Amino acid sequence: MKFAVLVFPGSNCDLDMYHAVKDQLGEEVEYVSHKETSLAGFDALLIPGGASYGNYLRPGALAAHSNIIPALKEFVAQGKPVLGVSNGFQILTEAGILPGTLLRNKGINFICRTVQLKVENNNTLFTNEYEAEEIISIPIAHEDGNYYCDEETLAKLKENNQIVFTYSGNNPDGSLANIAGIVNERGNVLGMMPYPERAVEQIIGGTDGLKLFKSIVKQWREQHVNK
Repeated sequence: MKFAVLVFPGSNCDLDMYHAVKDQLGEEVEYVSHKETSLAGFDALLIPGGASYGNYLRPGALAAHSNIIPALKEFVAQGKPVLGVSNGFQILTEAGILPGTLLRNKGINFICRTVQLKVENNNTLFTNEYEAEEIISIPIAHEDGNYYCDEETLAKLKENNQIVFTYSGNNPDGSLANIAGIVNERGNVLGMMPYPERAVEQIIGGTDGLKLFKSIVKQWREQHVNK
């Protein structure tokens, strides 16, 4: 399986994504610049956190108009896995690939700490290695992670089981319905504010994020191996 890590000006978690795939999963991975116009040859796409274009205007707004975005939308339409974390989540909402938006944290401050998440839906290609309602520990580091959408959109998210992760015990950024991560209706795009790539080995504080990456590989192999 071959992963792509999308790199924008200001991306700062691309190295963590690369490390998680290359060194912890043992899968093939390459960096792809935002200047490229094709994602041919890749099986999954990872959009890391950071501050694309310095988050000038608002997080992800300029990145959503980069050269790579048409290829990203084609990749999504093909049903291939796309994971956007933090600024990657913001880019996916700004590009119209995921519903809703990310507002400034309720306390206005930048938050950086490990939080507890509840796995609301373990029946996705990103969460099939987790138990239903499993509580996991994953770091966050963001200033604009307050998820918001209108009531109609929230009702659809609940009806379609698109809410994958919620904050458990404490909602650090004020997100609507404690939402920490959602998928699109088809289920092949996940956006989340916490950083699973920062929880893939004990030396950095835990391995609860590793199951997410293993889930992607497991799903891909079930679909492609021996066919």
